[in-house]
Amino acid sequence: MNDDFPRFTHLLILPHLRIQNANAISSPLTHGFPSMTAFLGLLWALERKARKAGIALEFNAIGVISHGWQEQVNDGGFVKSFRLTRNPVDKDGSTAAIVEEGRIHLDLSLVMAVHAEPWDAQAQAADLATIANLLSGMRVAGGTVLPATQPDSRRHQPWLADFTGNSADRRQAFREVCVRLLPGSALVAREDLIDQRLAQMQAETPQATRLDAWLSLSRINWCYQPDGNGGKGRWINDRPKGSGWIVPIPIGYGALGELHAPGSVANARDMDVPFRFVESLYSVGEWISPHRLHSPQQLLWYADNQPDDGLYRCRNDYRPAADAFEQLYDFD
Repeated sequence: MNDDFPRFTHLLILPHLRIQNANAISSPLTHGFPSMTAFLGLLWALERKARKAGIALEFNAIGVISHGWQEQVNDGGFVKSFRLTRNPVDKDGSTAAIVEEGRIHLDLSLVMAVHAEPWDAQAQAADLATIANLLSGMRVAGGTVLPATQPDSRRHQPWLADFTGNSADRRQAFREVCVRLLPGSALVAREDLIDQRLAQMQAETPQATRLDAWLSLSRINWCYQPDGNGGKGRWINDRPKGSGWIVPIPIGYGALGELHAPGSVANARDMDVPFRFVESLYSVGEWISPHRLHSPQQLLWYADNQPDDGLYRCRNDYRPAADAFEQLYDFD
């Protein structure tokens, strides 16, 4: 197991949350599903609220399973645009400027890695109810948590998976988590695909960069393949069947300069902590079915901050199927 992966004793599952009007603009260059930075921010905000409520838990990592989505875009034509709302008029009665806001409705499950010592069954039930109640009043990626359509259904009830047993117990617990979250898709990191695409591109164009590889993976590339016998050719693309649901994703922030002293930058969100100007960092992710995961480390995202290098990243330790056998034993 990766030594940097945070410790946890339980997985806290909040299944089938209905989120209305979440932020669909995940970065300056990408849109669709919210960024993982939003879910890590939710994790930390929930931890702070839980501690104020007397629940002494560490919230250390989070995974997201998407069961359905509806991006609020116009359906007509090849080029889609966001459905925008009209802002109230200004004080003088003139029309206010339209600020583009992308929205998406989501049906998702959150899997949170928490650490607790000790945590008896009675306390677990009470704390789980409190956490679910706290989350119901919070924003999830800017969206509103709607009440469950069937609040008493087992499908919508929060639950815990215990990972304090031996390796066999933990493997069985994670398998149950994956099965209960079907059908759905989990977002995992696939930075290895950038290296592969870069090697392919540099074989033909030595000056190709990682940005070129990322842009190439961020779209479906078509080319015309002529028939060598003079017949009619065909159009082919670089996403053959079985290549996976690959998407460009933001994974955190990179520093644009040095740290500024607390309170030295006007209009900062928190005047009591140092301030730093940053820009988005990008990578590639893949949506896969939970039953293809072999350990919690493949599902969960956690913070990997390196302030000295100016990096503040979301990290996921998924590895492709070729290395899956090794991850069967990542519980230890």
